[in-house]
Amino acid sequence: MLQMTININYSKKEINKSPTNIVFFTDDKFSISNLKAKITENDYFYINDLLKAQDLKKNLLVFEINSKKKIILVSTKKNLKSSDIENLGAEFYECINNIKNREYYLDSDTCSNRYNDFLSHFLHGIKLKSYKFKKYKTNKETKTISISIFGKKNKPSIQNQLKFKALEEGTFYARDLVSEPGNILHPDEYAKRLIALKKDGLKINIYDKKKLKKLGMNALLGVGMGSSRGSYLVTMEWNGAKNKTKPLAFVGKGVTFDTGGYSLKPARFMEDMTYDMAGSAAVVGLMKSLALRKAKINAVGVVGLVENMVSGNAQRPGDIVKSFSGKTIEVLNTDAEGRLVLADALSFTEKKFKPKFIVDLATLTGAIIVCLGSEYAGLFSNDDELSKQLSIAGEKVEEKLWRMPLHKNYNKLMDSKNADVQNINYVGGAGSTTAAQFLQRFILNKTPWAHLDIAGMAFSKYGGALNSRGATGFGVRLLNQLIEENYE
Repeated sequence: MLQMTININYSKKEINKSPTNIVFFTDDKFSISNLKAKITENDYFYINDLLKAQDLKKNLLVFEINSKKKIILVSTKKNLKSSDIENLGAEFYECINNIKNREYYLDSDTCSNRYNDFLSHFLHGIKLKSYKFKKYKTNKETKTISISIFGKKNKPSIQNQLKFKALEEGTFYARDLVSEPGNILHPDEYAKRLIALKKDGLKINIYDKKKLKKLGMNALLGVGMGSSRGSYLVTMEWNGAKNKTKPLAFVGKGVTFDTGGYSLKPARFMEDMTYDMAGSAAVVGLMKSLALRKAKINAVGVVGLVENMVSGNAQRPGDIVKSFSGKTIEVLNTDAEGRLVLADALSFTEKKFKPKFIVDLATLTGAIIVCLGSEYAGLFSNDDELSKQLSIAGEKVEEKLWRMPLHKNYNKLMDSKNADVQNINYVGGAGSTTAAQFLQRFILNKTPWAHLDIAGMAFSKYGGALNSRGATGFGVRLLNQLIEENYE
């Protein structure tokens, strides 16, 4: 399939005088009475006759007027949410992706005016769905689609277009990072790429092995001991508020490849472990979006970048390490490595930045996929208000969350005989909850905190409503919605 580029522009052409492809928006029943003045009488009666034989439950209908002219009718049903409109845009993309034509003229006058800025959301859906990662394809033939908007009413707002452009860039950046193979995006390369985000206005600080050792981040460093690559903690700061309010903090797991260490994963599907850094990619994509749209908040993103490999230097099951917090951890399973990275990153973020809240994202457990599949990410939190805000934001952008329990009885399962805490529950069961209980121990000052286990959401083998198969960028739009709705 060709890589597709979507160009949106504005035209003064009349619909009757426009070239081959014309796009109309009509109402619930595909009534075309509002088009009488815009197309020829013959075309009008021709389409009207064809409509009688169509399945009107479909969202899109394509009519060939003649060999050179098509009309696509898009239904704007009642009570659509903004996410429904975006999904409609994605469906439209799928439709035109299978048509050879490359120019489309969209009449904004025929758009429904029942929704606030319908077209911005519709175009946003088209763009999100159009993403494909083709960097390593030798045949890079590109199909460029031009959508020209004309009409006097219902045009996309400039403000929303700028916001959505920033969101798209952040989401695509996250998808790009997750899609890279492990031999390219190892921790050294990842850290270099983050330095480049300074051009967007972010303040970047990189802590390498030497600095991490001095800080006492032995939990994070332990994970990367088996790799020939470096291990890093990177902070990204955005100061968009006029006052010195506490920042909102976002922490991401960045294991660029996860073999499982000596607790080795099975060979089947190990190639997918390039996406074990998707939590960090979501944080990076979010921070990029906030900077591009000049968000009026203070925020910090913190990512731990490591590679979990096997070698003579690698961490062993049974090792005990002292974390940044001062707590000791018994490493019973080297494949439960992401929580070790996050343990140091969470304590560091809380101590250094004293944030209003912390949200961490990680492809942490396979157990959350068993529980929720690829429909919801798991949400664990010590704060009801933050949980509610996250859940509502997730519903609005269709990056859905399901709150899971935390309880002192689960916490006991993470007690170690030889250290303060062990990194896995060997009693069995509640794998995602006990992982979250482990993380909670490294929130030292009762800062509101939420953990999002996105293992089932970060990568799609079949594609979703707003993404093709592959990396989804899950979390970028969700967290942007959280911020926009509650903190700006």
